[in-house]
Amino acid sequence: MQPGIFAKTFPGSDPEAVLSAAVQAGFAAVQYNMACSGLPPMPDEITPEHIAGVVKARQVSGSTIVACSATYNMIHPDQNVRELGHRRLEVIAAACAATGIDVMTLCTGTRDAEDQWRGHPDNQSKSAWTDLLKSMERATEIAEKHNLTLGVEPELANVVNSANAARTLMNEMQSQRIGIILDPANLFETETLTQQRAIVSDAVAILGDRIIMGHAKDRRPDGSFTTAGQGVLDYDHYLNTLRSTGFDGPLIAHGLDAKEAPTVGRFLEQCLKQGAA
Repeated sequence: MQPGIFAKTFPGSDPEAVLSAAVQAGFAAVQYNMACSGLPPMPDEITPEHIAGVVKARQVSGSTIVACSATYNMIHPDQNVRELGHRRLEVIAAACAATGIDVMTLCTGTRDAEDQWRGHPDNQSKSAWTDLLKSMERATEIAEKHNLTLGVEPELANVVNSANAARTLMNEMQSQRIGIILDPANLFETETLTQQRAIVSDAVAILGDRIIMGHAKDRRPDGSFTTAGQGVLDYDHYLNTLRSTGFDGPLIAHGLDAKEAPTVGRFLEQCLKQGAA
């Protein structure tokens, strides 16, 4: 596995400076965000100059861009907002194809109209699932057009809130354009160590054949998020369980400040070396 990091962990709107900072912190791989090019994360337009800037930044820094964030609320209660998200996804997709980025990461969404990462009682309603399928149909058409993979991440606060929900989505969509991003810290809050390990093992057993990326952050004992290595997540179990499927892809750290990046990078490297020994 290759340790990586969210590019937007590092401040700035010059992609060369951002990617160089990631490499200097010990991360040769990044998940890109168009904010690192001085644009909104989901822009209405990405110019040829912006695309050229990303390509040059990758070449100069020596970084590998394993994915680009393309998160919008796929089940927003306002259909017009969803439609705007679809149009912007097409913009991101065209830019990814032009820059050689193979994966776009999604947010399956929530009925909360203000925050796409906040839960809502209606997320598990039939209408929410129907809207997700419609949005995913649009997204897979876009991915097919541009020869890209869509990264779906199960998250407690979203409509796809578990490994089982993610598998159901893939079964219903029947598209090989959908891959899974696994972040175990998004699958539990305050479980015991035994329960946590069981949740991670079950998720990998259910989704292992479609996992394209791992994410790396952590949970404190009170359930709040923290940086990888600073919480209760059993990283040895997580990584060994991933390895058992043959997974050898990127492991992307996020939820941290730039000043924490070197420490997190060393932690992940140590975990990976221990498991490979």
